[in-house]
Amino acid sequence: MTEPVYTSSREEREKWIRDASFTVFNLKSEQVTIDLVSDTGSGGMSDRQWSALFTGDESFAGTSSFDYLRQAIYEMTGFQRIIPTYQGRIADSILFSLMLKEGDIVPCNSLFDTSRALIEYRKAIPVDCTIKESNDLYAYHPFKGNLDLARLDDILRNNSRERIPCIVVSVTNNSTGGQPVSMENIRNIRELSYKYDVKLILNSSRFAEKAWFIKTREEGYADKSIREILLEMFSHADAMTMSAQEDALANTGGFTAFRDETMYHEAVRFNLIHEGLILTGGMTGRDMNALARGLYEGTNTDFIRSRISQTAFLGSKLKEYGIPVVEPFGGHSIFIDTDRFLPMVPKEEFPAQVLVCEIFIEGGVRGSEVGTLLADRNPLTRENRYPVNEFVRLAVPRRVYTDNHMLYVAAVVKNVFNRKGAINKGYRIIKEEPILRYFTLKLEVA
Repeated sequence: MTEPVYTSSREEREKWIRDASFTVFNLKSEQVTIDLVSDTGSGGMSDRQWSALFTGDESFAGTSSFDYLRQAIYEMTGFQRIIPTYQGRIADSILFSLMLKEGDIVPCNSLFDTSRALIEYRKAIPVDCTIKESNDLYAYHPFKGNLDLARLDDILRNNSRERIPCIVVSVTNNSTGGQPVSMENIRNIRELSYKYDVKLILNSSRFAEKAWFIKTREEGYADKSIREILLEMFSHADAMTMSAQEDALANTGGFTAFRDETMYHEAVRFNLIHEGLILTGGMTGRDMNALARGLYEGTNTDFIRSRISQTAFLGSKLKEYGIPVVEPFGGHSIFIDTDRFLPMVPKEEFPAQVLVCEIFIEGGVRGSEVGTLLADRNPLTRENRYPVNEFVRLAVPRRVYTDNHMLYVAAVVKNVFNRKGAINKGYRIIKEEPILRYFTLKLEVA
């Protein structure tokens, strides 16, 4: 389907962002010309997915839609014990509720906001073990999402087994620019998890683009299919979570899956109390059908090639204009280096958020801040956490925009870049929630 896009004036956009307290999540969708705030649940479903919706089995128990979904997940991941959920953070919540307690340590690779918040909400401590190359935004490294194995080994060796229930690996690593993790790195992490008797969890929302990067960047995988790569990758995990709103091409849904039968039954008990029946987890039969079909379509090689190419097209055009962007380009989004783009705005005034708002004012393009606001406050000191790098993320929805739309986005960012010398003031917070604050923030000009 198509929909008309309202062409707004600069004066309108200035008023809208001011009324939204300089928080793009407070904008109405009809006020946005090109929406790159997230690739989550914003993709376009295919005709076959829509057809699958109409054949959903809405039986209260024993729904055949669950069988269809379970078979699709098994073919992609090798996991047989699954629990559907209506979004990815519920899958994370189920898993972390089983595994984490106050004071636990969770080695990881730069968790994204919701996963980190769910861990810290349980008063556990995520410890970032991403390789140092992830902070070098312009050097080429094929797998900047890798974990530093020496650091990981040091953490596992110097803390009691009781304090480290699991290692969490995000594939791909969203917070460092959508960077992938190599198969070799996952194998080595698996060996350490065996050595120290710690579970390995894969957070897998963008699993297909991760497999594509392994296929195109890692030696020995060029002739393997995407699904062969996925089966090998997931064979190293004890459990996994997935939001289906990204690479599974669904507008809603997700799941968690387990290797261990005891863990699975513990999750079932939690799910029955908090989320829904074992076979649905709060999902409808029609949405499970669409999700299952999306798993097949999202792992199609031609589709992934096209998908990755469109994101790279936007990144290449921005780079051509002199815009500082993270390299190599991620699969689902392009990350703009705000420190180089807006050096005049002090970090205490949230420069990435300033750039997000300026891009919206310039052309109605909505991106998102991946910086201090998203990093939230230290749960103990309540001080702002200032990440090494401040980014603006332009996340490209799947099967929604054309390359011509990407040219428009690049031109808008270029126009802001051309006047960046006049941008020297940021924002101060006037209202925030104690966790995941950037969804409902209220800001004012500093």
